[in-house]
Amino acid sequence: MKVGAVIITMGNRPDELRALLDSVAKQDGDPVEVVVVGNGSPVPEVPAGVRTVELPENLGIPGGRNVGIEAFGPGGQDVDILLFLDDDGLLARTDTAELCRQAFAADDDLGIISFRIADPDTGETQRRHVPRLRASDPMRSSRVTTFLGGANAVRTRVLAQVGGLPDAFFYAHEETDLAWRALDAGWMIDYRSDMVLNHPTTAPSRHAVYHRMVARNRVWLARRNLPALLVPVYLGVWMLLTLLRRPSRPALKAWFGGFREGWTTPCGPRRPMRWRTVWRLTRLGRPPVI
Repeated sequence: MKVGAVIITMGNRPDELRALLDSVAKQDGDPVEVVVVGNGSPVPEVPAGVRTVELPENLGIPGGRNVGIEAFGPGGQDVDILLFLDDDGLLARTDTAELCRQAFAADDDLGIISFRIADPDTGETQRRHVPRLRASDPMRSSRVTTFLGGANAVRTRVLAQVGGLPDAFFYAHEETDLAWRALDAGWMIDYRSDMVLNHPTTAPSRHAVYHRMVARNRVWLARRNLPALLVPVYLGVWMLLTLLRRPSRPALKAWFGGFREGWTTPCGPRRPMRWRTVWRLTRLGRPPVI
């Protein structure tokens, strides 16, 4: 199976980007074709053979990745598998691309693989990087209901069938939106602990827009994808969890501003998942109200 990789960058991590590209070039098997998207910035110097696209403005994470997908033809059709990798990450092993080929070839229903993210110094994996509720054992691989945006592999047939990432989200929850659409179309998602992306331990709240966009996109996610009966349940649970975490007053103000924005602005086309998909998510351990 032919493998490509999409990496978006803002041009501010040239050394980390070069190290990531070197790790991709060292993958076993046929070479991985790479496209680096400069998201509103020039692309730093890259090795020969790496294609680049420079965007005049920052389109956000999903918008930048969608541009990278289209660089491989409509819906990424020129390759069978696309890796999406953060520009400050590093593939820890040389067999990751080959493991992806084997996994997709062995399971026709497998649509997306979520890699394990590990700190390069400690080897530890944060709980939030294990895409399931039972996250205490990051070394256990399993079926899951979502995936990690900067450390994954997607079968391009999934993108051809359900479309790409939601551009308007800009940042936060775009992976779950794609995951729910893929699951509703009959695809499965695996978390694989043996496919590792080394990435420095960081807090998502480091982004200035974090609290606003997390709340806004949570509302959009529900409005776009959930049956009407589950929308208030899902959002009510997340509001309660947010309050229990006792964020600072400025963070809470930004969160409620984003929550209001999610209700008052267009969220894109509404395609509620089928109830059998709700049951499927429940059987996988994460009903779409949590």
